[in-house]
Amino acid sequence: MDNSSNFDEISEPSYQPSPSSLDQNDQSTVETPVYSTMSGDSFMFGRTYSETSAFSDPIDDNSYSSEPSPSHWPVTKSGAQNQAMFGRLEMKQQKQDVDDKLDDQESVDLELETMKERFSKLLLGEDMSGSGKGVCTAVTISNAITNLYATVFGQNLRLEPLKPEKKSMWKREMDCLLSVCDYIVEFIPKSQNLRDGTALEVMESRPRSDIYINLPALTKLDAMLIEVLDSFQDREFWYAEQGSMSSNSTCSGSFRRVVIQRKEEKWWVPVPCVPPDGLSEKSRKHLRHKRDCAYQIHKAAMAINSSILTEMEIPHSYMASLPKSGRASLGDTIYRYLCTADGFSPDHLLDCLNLASEHEALELADRVEASMYTWRRKACLSHSKSSWDMVKDLMSDIDRTDKNHVLAERAETLLFCLKQRYPELSQTSLDTCKIQYNRDVGQATLESYSRVLEGLAFNIVAWIEDVLFVDNSVRTQDQ
Repeated sequence: MDNSSNFDEISEPSYQPSPSSLDQNDQSTVETPVYSTMSGDSFMFGRTYSETSAFSDPIDDNSYSSEPSPSHWPVTKSGAQNQAMFGRLEMKQQKQDVDDKLDDQESVDLELETMKERFSKLLLGEDMSGSGKGVCTAVTISNAITNLYATVFGQNLRLEPLKPEKKSMWKREMDCLLSVCDYIVEFIPKSQNLRDGTALEVMESRPRSDIYINLPALTKLDAMLIEVLDSFQDREFWYAEQGSMSSNSTCSGSFRRVVIQRKEEKWWVPVPCVPPDGLSEKSRKHLRHKRDCAYQIHKAAMAINSSILTEMEIPHSYMASLPKSGRASLGDTIYRYLCTADGFSPDHLLDCLNLASEHEALELADRVEASMYTWRRKACLSHSKSSWDMVKDLMSDIDRTDKNHVLAERAETLLFCLKQRYPELSQTSLDTCKIQYNRDVGQATLESYSRVLEGLAFNIVAWIEDVLFVDNSVRTQDQ
């Protein structure tokens, strides 16, 4: 009775407790603190309360009246708040997913539009008027590879890894441009045996021989050059723009003069800076190793490029522009030296010429090359052949003691030594003419790919040389 009277005093006037609820007063007492500490704004408390309700002792359904008990009101309130909170979280996650999908779709659409533009230019031959006056497909692909190289590596003037977007762009678009080589094939005979033992000869397609040999080599050289750049992620040197040396460079005035003197011909190239004590031995060893690797890559790319250019057909316009006399093209001094019976040395001749600049070297290369083909043409005049391919085939039938043939061979040797002494030499007039009038898509792809890799390898060697030069200057000053 005391318990019943106490319960009546704390209960609301309009509430009539059932007998079963009076018998289970202990259970109500346990649930009351949970109700008093429950907060609908806390997800943790809501999860705790739901677990407590789910795993509490079972209660007879008959012990409850048809009216809901006050101890169960918070369940409905808390569940609604939790449900609303879950709803907001789900809507937020859905919105984030939608935004991510939109960003991905925009990126895909942008790449698709770029590829459409490149593909359209290839089909139009870079003639936006659509009148059919564009260049041929071979020249278009060659220009596309050259322009892609300028876009990706044109602003990269430092020994540092490529940015991820630039690297992705280079790989993606080069794969697209090189895919045309997958469909340039040649047919070779192959023996095939039938089930009855009959031997048949069928024609099998495979990549054309020059593509089959050179393209895998070029892709390997490409990956090696990217790897060389990636190896300079952590380095001891840094770069400062010309005229705005970093405050951390601690460059003295004399050092600045050395750097400016080194960079006076290429003022736009960033100036490498090293610590006051110079680079560590480990860093110098790493630079020398990567320089040697890049130099070997440069030689391999240059050899492939030279072989491709040699195989290209000489345009008729170039042959028509050749001088009538090789002596008039070269000059009397060089001509008399080439006519020397014994002791011809191209290196000694180049030393005597004392070429002062790359421009003079390129001019000499053009004149030597023109004289070489002039003498070759004269040596073949006895054969009534007009095609240059036939002329090359007939060169083996020419008398080796013929004066024009000897002069042509010596001019070729001089040209080779000149290119070896000046590896940064630009393309000669004949090379430019071949690229311009070339119609072979496979040769155009291999030539342009090898040419840009040759240029990148040469730049990497030059950048490493700049860093080693600055390091040597700093250590010399300290001594």
